[in-house]
Amino acid sequence: MLNDELQVQLPQLLPRLWRFALRLTRSTSDAEDLVQRCCLRALEKRWQLKPGTAVLSWLFSIMHSTWLNELRARQRRRESSLDWEDELAEFEPAYPGCSPEEAMLFRQIVDAVHALPEAQRLVMMLVAVEGLSYREAAEVLEIPVGTVMSRLARARMTLGRRFIGETETPQARRMVSDEH
Repeated sequence: MLNDELQVQLPQLLPRLWRFALRLTRSTSDAEDLVQRCCLRALEKRWQLKPGTAVLSWLFSIMHSTWLNELRARQRRRESSLDWEDELAEFEPAYPGCSPEEAMLFRQIVDAVHALPEAQRLVMMLVAVEGLSYREAAEVLEIPVGTVMSRLARARMTLGRRFIGETETPQARRMVSDEH
């Protein structure tokens, strides 16, 4: 990809990169650093972007790999991370034009997604929020497409049970416990 093409597309993709980074890191300062490192790495390695590859998927993949490396480094240094709820409460999007009841429901949905196991939450964010295909999400997370589909199904079942209040079947309980 030509340097100019990526430089033109990158600023347009920053809001989506920021949103994904914020959900990965659960910290505004870490998200800012992650977006900067992702953009820098993308510009340094723009020659690796193959024709036909979606730029956003490629950037998400870079961001995810960078974040995993950061987590490994933190684990070695035994650093603790900030609690997402305390740090980002003021950055949660407002729900303009919504009634208080709708805003409360939206907040409950966001909380439920954040309560999902990390693997399910990442797949849910990439597919349901960012609109990536199963294949693109699999490439970003470096896992098989079937695993993406399985994690997404489990996440949806967990969220459905929470909001619909259905009792668990033994099969559903096994599927959710297999993920942990």
